[in-house]
Amino acid sequence: MVAAEVSENDVFTDVAQHLQDVVLDNPEVEHFLGELAAYSAARLSGRGGTVSCGISVVRRKKTTIVAGSSPSARVMDQLQHHYGDAPCLAAIRGMVTVLVPDLRLEKRWPAYVQGVTGLGTLSVVGIPLPLEGPSRAALNLYSEQPHAFSGQAIARAEAFGEQASKSLQLALRLAQLQETRDDMKAAMKSRTAIDLATGAIMAKNRCSQNTAFKVLLHASNTQNIKLNEVAARVVSSISGTGATSTYFDE
Repeated sequence: MVAAEVSENDVFTDVAQHLQDVVLDNPEVEHFLGELAAYSAARLSGRGGTVSCGISVVRRKKTTIVAGSSPSARVMDQLQHHYGDAPCLAAIRGMVTVLVPDLRLEKRWPAYVQGVTGLGTLSVVGIPLPLEGPSRAALNLYSEQPHAFSGQAIARAEAFGEQASKSLQLALRLAQLQETRDDMKAAMKSRTAIDLATGAIMAKNRCSQNTAFKVLLHASNTQNIKLNEVAARVVSSISGTGATSTYFDE
């Protein structure tokens, strides 16, 4: 691929600020990716023609998230992950921009190429988005025209992607914080229910805490029910409600 310079007017210095506002308005990752895909398509379409955009985020031990500026872009991204070897994944794995000038002539990913034949897309470019940590992402541009992405167009998209990745990183961090908070909240509620149930068994049977906990554990094992669920049932039988609250509740 021939390297191309990005003009001063195409450095997209406003992108990070705009997308940061999108994140702060709604920090849900899926929502942000949808907005990012639509915004990317709008900013990167130009005189050379309209492009559609797909965004893929691959996270360790989590479901891959896909968004698209159009139904066809979303399907194209989904098919890339379905076949497991395609421009988007090559860009993510190698952290390099991957260009497909004409899908009709492409030989590198035969299963994928055959799978997307007839969907209307003829040229593709996958641009990796630099992120911290184990998460990986790519911005994928699709065109109905062959050879739609010139060196200058690719350079613009790379400059755009560099700015967009900053806000994507923010969205992923906020999502991680929310997930950690939810996990802590669930753990606290589970611990509270177990403590309350243990105390109730101690009071009823006049036994030690260790013995009361063993009663809960035995019930969990024999009934094949999670320990916190057994505890919640004990609390419910005493209080008439299964709800427990902790200082972690809002």
